[in-house]
Amino acid sequence: MGIGATAGVAALGGITLGGQASAATSSSSSGGLVFDPDAYTEITTTITGADLKDHQVTYHFWKAITYVAKPVDEEYQSLIVSVPVEIDGKAVDASDAPIVVSNVIAGYMPSSVATATGVGGAAMTGTPPNGGSGPSASASASPSASASPSASASATATATATPEPGGGGAAAMPKMALLAGYVVVEPGARGRSLTNSSGEYYGTAPAAIVDLKAVVRYIRSNKGRIPGNVDRIISAGVSAGGALSALVGASGDSPLYAEYLKEIGAADASDAVFATGAWCPIADLEHADGAYEWNWGTNVTQTTGAVVDQTVSKQLQAQFAEYQASLKLRGMDGFGPLTARNYDDYLLDTFIRPSATTYLKALSDTDRETYLAANTDIGWDGEKATFTWSQYLAHVGARKKTTPAFDAFDLSAGENNEFGTGTTEARHFTAYGAKNDTTGLSTKRVASDIPAKLRLMNPMHFITDQPNSRRSKHWWIRLGTKDTDTALTVSANLATALDNLGDDVNYLFYWDQGHGANIDLGDFVTWIADISGHGSRKK
Repeated sequence: MGIGATAGVAALGGITLGGQASAATSSSSSGGLVFDPDAYTEITTTITGADLKDHQVTYHFWKAITYVAKPVDEEYQSLIVSVPVEIDGKAVDASDAPIVVSNVIAGYMPSSVATATGVGGAAMTGTPPNGGSGPSASASASPSASASPSASASATATATATPEPGGGGAAAMPKMALLAGYVVVEPGARGRSLTNSSGEYYGTAPAAIVDLKAVVRYIRSNKGRIPGNVDRIISAGVSAGGALSALVGASGDSPLYAEYLKEIGAADASDAVFATGAWCPIADLEHADGAYEWNWGTNVTQTTGAVVDQTVSKQLQAQFAEYQASLKLRGMDGFGPLTARNYDDYLLDTFIRPSATTYLKALSDTDRETYLAANTDIGWDGEKATFTWSQYLAHVGARKKTTPAFDAFDLSAGENNEFGTGTTEARHFTAYGAKNDTTGLSTKRVASDIPAKLRLMNPMHFITDQPNSRRSKHWWIRLGTKDTDTALTVSANLATALDNLGDDVNYLFYWDQGHGANIDLGDFVTWIADISGHGSRKK
């Protein structure tokens, strides 16, 4: 708050209430989606880098800009832009820099930048992902300005950002990217909880992915006006935002979204992106219940302290086995054909034990001995970590969710709401969930529109069914080994399927990290430099 604005900056206009657009319009919706390169505020802030040092960054900041011509709700269908001009006293030319589109969507809930006053200012309505070793996503609030408001074109605000040593949730990502010298776009998007004055849901599937695609189209359509290289757009997100980021990357330029994009007045441009960052993606929802039971079926739940109904769990596990066989994947690093019978070995050999080994090797001898004494399920042979699948599950402990984890029999899961429609808050999206409904529905079948919506919401459809040639070809995928928000196989299948197509896939697990961990953002921005050819500015 209190940040001065350059002359010509238009505050977000036409904020909607209850999904009904007001008469006011924003500068973008009335100006044909044209980005104004001069409508910025100059801000100086301090960002703590992955090196744990403070760095002074001066950047140009554009307040909320509506990115579609016919918005349903401008409060959510707007974006902010941050462009570095000076880092630690050295001038930065970001005119050809990669553009990082960093969303903070959690739980498929709405996200807004309407009141953002600086980088890292996107606000999530859903529960922030947590479990990483860094600060929570909510701790990384937008900087508070110490300067008085001013209408001067040279107005400058000075702020100090919360330290984020290379991680710390979705809100840390924009600041780390800005520190690396990249252009940062933070989009708002509609989400599943939004209703209008008539009680109709207008942010359920596929609203969020349609909005994010519209963001990419807006950026591309403003080539030469918006700073940065529009051919080097990187989508990034965590949790549901990670799933949507993966979907942005997988579904580039798919005609399946054309009518939805036309309906909201998206720019006439490509929505394909160059690279994708996806942390702990809550994806492949129609197969997630079976995957969850295959992975965590015998663990007790955090809420009850008891093992879930094993009959239901085993029925869902059988569904996972059938689905996994249908994918016909070959494991990375020469593992061979991948099935439900050998997936535990695949995860252990290729990802989980190597993650534990890296962690334990980095400890001092004394700290390693202390850790192993406190974690008796984990062994050490002097060179690498040793443990079985059952020992790994015991080490993780309680699972987060009951069963089914995603399509709840009583329609209580957030994902049931994600597939709501009209005035119906929640619906089943799997045949198994509908068949076992406990709410007294008149039909035990999924609605006729559900299959098409599932296709629009699942990146796997654009990778394994009919591979999309316009997908991103560079992928950064991360997951914590103690993340029980979904099955490990969800991101592993995503990474493996992309690898089988020959894409550049950088995939690993964070040892002992939970949901929402992104503890190597310094490495992520260096990776962007490497794949884009822009040159590293890792801090």
